[in-house]
Amino acid sequence: METTKILIGYSIYLPVALFLTYYVSKTLFKNGKIFMLDIFKGREEIAEATNKLFETGFYLLNIGFALMILEMQLYRDSYQELIENLSYKIGGFSIYLGIMLFFNLYFFFRGKRKAKEAQREERLVFKA
Repeated sequence: METTKILIGYSIYLPVALFLTYYVSKTLFKNGKIFMLDIFKGREEIAEATNKLFETGFYLLNIGFALMILEMQLYRDSYQELIENLSYKIGGFSIYLGIMLFFNLYFFFRGKRKAKEAQREERLVFKA
């Protein structure tokens, strides 16, 4: 009976983790395109390509982590423990996704800041 509950847990956890990864990725990289265009001074082709590479890396890291923490052990044969285990796993994965989201935002803002610094330096060179 325990094996059945573990399989139920997997069949709930995996779709939720994959959906959360998909949703966060689409939201982040749809809005991140604006940052990339700013960083690459409106050069849409390189901004798109870089954004796509970031998105691919985001998927690989997060899906890999979701699969890595997949293991579920139930010490008591109860649905209560299954739900508690699932909430811990999904909650932990959600926190991890949030950290990854802010990590990516940091890179977007850092890139934007570096682009502005480079523009300032270019202006100073042209004025001199």
